[in-house]
Amino acid sequence: MRVLIVDDHDLLRDTLISFMSAEGGMEALSACDIDDALACIEKQGPFDLILLDYAMPGMNGLEGLKRVMALGTDQRVALMSGLAPREVAEEALALGAAGFLPKTLPAKRLVNAVRFMAMGEQYAPVDFMTAETETAQIHPLAEKLSQRELQMLEGLCAGKSNKEIARDLDLTEPTIKLHMKTLYRKLDAHNRTQAALIAKEAGLF
Repeated sequence: MRVLIVDDHDLLRDTLISFMSAEGGMEALSACDIDDALACIEKQGPFDLILLDYAMPGMNGLEGLKRVMALGTDQRVALMSGLAPREVAEEALALGAAGFLPKTLPAKRLVNAVRFMAMGEQYAPVDFMTAETETAQIHPLAEKLSQRELQMLEGLCAGKSNKEIARDLDLTEPTIKLHMKTLYRKLDAHNRTQAALIAKEAGLF
């Protein structure tokens, strides 16, 4: 089984080659970018599997994957990444990629995934593909306020004076007072204590 690892980090390439070479029946070569990979495929191919780092220079998102897949050979191409979200993995699989490998996979699991993909299967870790997507829940009260007003409110909730808030935000006290008036109006509060209570009851701070 011949595998081409394409990644711009020398340490990662060397580590993967070491892991795969330790497994019987696997030969791993490497390239440092897309152009290097294309040259390697032309001169030393075919490969049973080509692993492309999603974030390396020259990839341009999924364009690099498309370029290698467009060679029209029987070589299978998979993406690997340490940061790409699930949506990227889903799009790559929809394009016909052999799989998606998070770089956080344990070495043994990664090698098994490489074997699986090289045999013609499509692979993506179930735990990665089914993980809950974290979405920031914006409180309705927070939506009313500007970023600066939220900073004021956070200072109020921490029990800080106008002078302390001004120092923290590198603003003048008169500016703070103006922002406070707008803040009170938006919160329907009469004073700083009431504004802080409203924010804390809403769970903002």
